[in-house]
Amino acid sequence: MRYLVDPALCSGHGACAAVAERVYQLDDAGFNAVVATEVEVPPELEDEAREGADACPDEAIRILS
Repeated sequence: MRYLVDPALCSGHGACAAVAERVYQLDDAGFNAVVATEVEVPPELEDEAREGADACPDEAIRILS
């Protein structure tokens, strides 16, 4: 599976990394460090990636496949 973070929607809550720290990394300001680039998630972290995306209050993370 892959995910994409929309930088226009990310408000820096950090909820994604709080729930799925092995998938999502934050920059020094608390925003998702990987934006506007599709990221491949290893199969063993797919459930964690979905939980992190679901935790985002801004719905800035889109699961692509």
